[in-house]
Amino acid sequence: MLARYGRQYTIERDSQPGLEEEAIPLGRSFAAVPGDRVLCVPGEGRRTLVRVLERRSLLHRAEGDRVKELAANVDQVVVVFAPQPAFQPPFLWRALLAAGEAGLDCLAVRNKADMVSPEADAMLAQLGSLGAATLALRARGDPAAVVAALAPRLAGRASVLVGQSGVGKSTLLNLLLGTSERTGALSRGGTRGRQTTTTARWFGLAGGGALVDSPGFQDFGLDHIEPARLAPALPDLARIEGACRFQDCLHRDEPGCRVGRALADGSLDPARYAFYRELLERLLTRQRERRTAPRRG
Repeated sequence: MLARYGRQYTIERDSQPGLEEEAIPLGRSFAAVPGDRVLCVPGEGRRTLVRVLERRSLLHRAEGDRVKELAANVDQVVVVFAPQPAFQPPFLWRALLAAGEAGLDCLAVRNKADMVSPEADAMLAQLGSLGAATLALRARGDPAAVVAALAPRLAGRASVLVGQSGVGKSTLLNLLLGTSERTGALSRGGTRGRQTTTTARWFGLAGGGALVDSPGFQDFGLDHIEPARLAPALPDLARIEGACRFQDCLHRDEPGCRVGRALADGSLDPARYAFYRELLERLLTRQRERRTAPRRG
């Protein structure tokens, strides 16, 4: 499945790669995302989508009881950020965490590398220390170098482009596809980008592999993670040597906590610990809400 527009889907058949056609779902409960393999049957004028076949991977974000599935059957998340519009570290950390929880590799791309920004350089280095592959690019300034550097990282793999609006995702996509689709400019003041992608879409790449372009969004909900899984999923917390006194330590205010000791001696970034605590408290609240919610039926 390539894209969805309301109740209408754009698909590509295995027997006719490159030929796009429209299809409609069978029933209102049918839901597929870019990258899904779907079973379809001939219909009146258009094919009818019957069911979604088994997925080998799924990237999604969750906010409360709302789950937004972004792409299926992908291998890698490409997280794009730039000095303008100003990047939000928690968004980047959340995207990296979501990729890891989905079993996907992560490539962090610092776009607009011609803009001097020690903060953006430091963020790229930090994302590398957290397990992401990294690239610094100038999508508008040096298109040929961008393609030469990025294409080998995407060849033969299905990747999802994510990032906040205005960071240059559409520009990168156009370079890789050799197209000139509309791209947005920064809003007045250069602080927030204009969104040019309104729905996620799967694009095949000439060198093999594919890219899913996703709409820019400002947050990456992670309410699907269990609280006890959070610390092990964060590389900088997980690699702190030694064990806490209590096996079920959540690294808040427990005595004998190794994470607390690392925070005190400066070996753990306070901003990263604050990110952990904020996310942990939200996950614990969500866990309590689920346990106390009245059962349906």
